[in-house]
Amino acid sequence: MKKRLLQIGIAVVILLVIGLVALTLSLDRIVKTGVETVGPQVAKVEVKLAGVSLSFFSGKGEIKGLVVGNPEGYKTESAIKVGGVSVVVKPSTVFSDKILVESINVSGPEVTFEGGLTGNNLKKILANIDSSLGGGSGGTNTTQTSSTKLQVNDLMITGGKINVAVPGLAKTTTVPLPAIHLTDLGKDSDGITAADLSKRIIGAILENSTKAVGSVLGDLGKGVTETATSLGKGAAQSAEKVTKGIGDLFKKKN
Repeated sequence: MKKRLLQIGIAVVILLVIGLVALTLSLDRIVKTGVETVGPQVAKVEVKLAGVSLSFFSGKGEIKGLVVGNPEGYKTESAIKVGGVSVVVKPSTVFSDKILVESINVSGPEVTFEGGLTGNNLKKILANIDSSLGGGSGGTNTTQTSSTKLQVNDLMITGGKINVAVPGLAKTTTVPLPAIHLTDLGKDSDGITAADLSKRIIGAILENSTKAVGSVLGDLGKGVTETATSLGKGAAQSAEKVTKGIGDLFKKKN
């Protein structure tokens, strides 16, 4: 009898393990499908993931090969590329109305800032998300109806770079993306939606990219003026016009 009970117990444990493994695999597919389906609906750009790996047991996960495309009208390959994102979630909250995310670490993102007289790609994506959340005309607010919310205690973006593609520059310039650190998102409320979180992240990236691009354009204008001054008065006057044009371009974009 004891042997029979032991066999039944072992069988139950094996079935539970198989079930949890299957659940983890399902979560991977659910997250990947969700990001690639809801992301484009909210941001109005293509969003792709190479893969998702989540452990139900530890709550740790990794998102690989995230690519956020550009809005219509922009020519660069993408707006954001990220090789890997590590996530730590409190397992007991995975199926609750408010999922507790202990940390999100985004390492080495590649941001492309493409701008023109009417704006830039990052600002357009942010406007699209805001519209989807109901903050602009035509917003459907569909993402706000989801019962699942998030609390993100710690979010870090480090080691990134910005490819600056601005009209007037002879070629794309690359500058470092300053580190971004966000904390306690959704802590003092019922939580935030995935779209809200995306808005916070894109907004922070846009803010830091704008400062970095402003510095690039400022240095460019200064360099042009100094070089032209050494060549004579006429060249200096022409350089002043170029510098002013670059400054005006940047102001209009932002």
